[in-house]
Amino acid sequence: MTFKGLVLILMSGVLVNNYVLQKFLGICPFLGVSKKINQAAGMGFSVIFVMLCATAATWPIQKFLLEKLGLEYLQTIVFILVIAALVQFVEIVLKKYLPSLHKSLGVYLPLITTNCAVLGVTINNITDGYNFLESMISSLGVGLGFLLAMVLFAGVRSRIENCPSPKAFRGVPITLIAASIVSLAFFGFARVVENLLK
Repeated sequence: MTFKGLVLILMSGVLVNNYVLQKFLGICPFLGVSKKINQAAGMGFSVIFVMLCATAATWPIQKFLLEKLGLEYLQTIVFILVIAALVQFVEIVLKKYLPSLHKSLGVYLPLITTNCAVLGVTINNITDGYNFLESMISSLGVGLGFLLAMVLFAGVRSRIENCPSPKAFRGVPITLIAASIVSLAFFGFARVVENLLK
């Protein structure tokens, strides 16, 4: 794999195949923790860390254990267990060293365990046939894309709260409308990335 190919994988995960805005994975924390930018950034960095660690752990398990023993059908269960253990580790670290962030993330931090974006990236790295380095780059790109989506949407939501809106649209309706508009904005990045890498 060339450097250009690795950059393409990274940029694809961030902009073109954004798991939240294009594949609609990880919507629960996207809508739940995007009210404030600092909470959104904290969740984004936590997800990046969990994605990288999960990929670093699950790729060798898949290649050197599950495939060698013919146990590929256990992939989802094994990957969920690995992700759950990593999330517990992140929660312990945040509780000890960053208690304010741990408190602000609340129930959404343990929900990273069931965040389908984390499970999705680990499984997609295997199904896309990526080697270990490509898988790590892909996970970094997807994590950065998740962080970008969270922070952008937190900014949008903070603006929405300060602007008057019709009573029927307040709350969840305006949030979903804003999320759909942000998602539509990312459709234009496919051509941009292709042209940059020509």
